[in-house]
Amino acid sequence: MRASRALAVTATAFAAVGLAAPMAAATNGPSNITVNPYSVHQGATMKVTAQGCGHGGKVWSNAFPTTELSAGGTGYAKAQIRHNTTPGHYNLSVKCSDNNRIETHKFTVLAGNGAQGGLGGTMGPSSVEMQVGGGLVAAAAVGGAVFLVRRRRTSHAAF
Repeated sequence: MRASRALAVTATAFAAVGLAAPMAAATNGPSNITVNPYSVHQGATMKVTAQGCGHGGKVWSNAFPTTELSAGGTGYAKAQIRHNTTPGHYNLSVKCSDNNRIETHKFTVLAGNGAQGGLGGTMGPSSVEMQVGGGLVAAAAVGGAVFLVRRRRTSHAAF
């Protein structure tokens, strides 16, 4: 009697999993769309995330070219805003590969290129910085020469 009960419970569990699998694979289209940052400068990159596109999809707008949305539970795309985009409010659209539903989300394009952070090693020195650096090198060379000449004189005087 116990074996038949265990068999019935096991069969019921497998049936529940078997019936739930197609429902888990089906998507209802994009949802919970977010953009980061919400306000982005011309020429900058914006990250778009959307849930519900298990097989990927597409993201597009008038402010940037069509971009592929990655596959997975929460898909993401990186959109490069065009440099000549007019500042203002825009909508982006998200469409999953396995669903015809399209969702939109708003964002703002700001004028200018924004802060040029992170350029530390890529910017060359100015002429003033070069002159100061040259003066420091020359002073170090003169100071080193004076030190060596004085040291040589004191070592010969001791003998």
